[in-house]
Amino acid sequence: MLVFPTAGGDAEEIERFLMIKALAPLLDAGRIKIYSCDSVGGKAWFDKDKSPEHRMWMQHQYHQYVRHEVVPAIRKDCKSPDIGVWSAGSSIGAFHAAAMVCRFPDVFEKALAMSGTYGIMKWMERDHPTDYFFVSSPLHFVPTLAGRHLDVLRTRYVHIATGEGKWEDIGESFWLAKVLGEKGIPNYVESWGPDWHHDWVTWRAMMPKILGKWTE
Repeated sequence: MLVFPTAGGDAEEIERFLMIKALAPLLDAGRIKIYSCDSVGGKAWFDKDKSPEHRMWMQHQYHQYVRHEVVPAIRKDCKSPDIGVWSAGSSIGAFHAAAMVCRFPDVFEKALAMSGTYGIMKWMERDHPTDYFFVSSPLHFVPTLAGRHLDVLRTRYVHIATGEGKWEDIGESFWLAKVLGEKGIPNYVESWGPDWHHDWVTWRAMMPKILGKWTE
């Protein structure tokens, strides 16, 4: 599983915030293997010193880097040239996790998207996405899919988990689910209710529980 950081986070974030410790029983049992990478795309998105066009281009470049550099490195480490990869992330990391499955279903098989924000054009000083961002955003490109890409994507799965407490917006999760569902792409929105907030406490509870079910 490849885990994407939150906005401004880095590859070591999941260790600093004790996610690796929370996953220790699954890791020690050999049921999962976790990888993480820096979020250049996530950082660039909020860098107001750069133009909107540059930030949208960086988003696309970041996804290409993951597909063509990170995935081969994971497969090499696993000693398997074609092993499928799962993706996961919280907040804007959930956007990346969902996007990986939708953009590259030939490689990514499942996504665990937690407390996600998927309509991220709201942080851009433009009314419309560039072509680079259009192909990076599931909300934009999934409705246009057809053919082999869509056929493969319909064999994948996106699990959309969220709380409904402070700083959470379950509407974002249902927005993504609607876009996926209208194209016949398997997905499920799991609400943890109002007592769970947009915070690492929530994600440290969600990920071990959900991955535990996935690896039974």
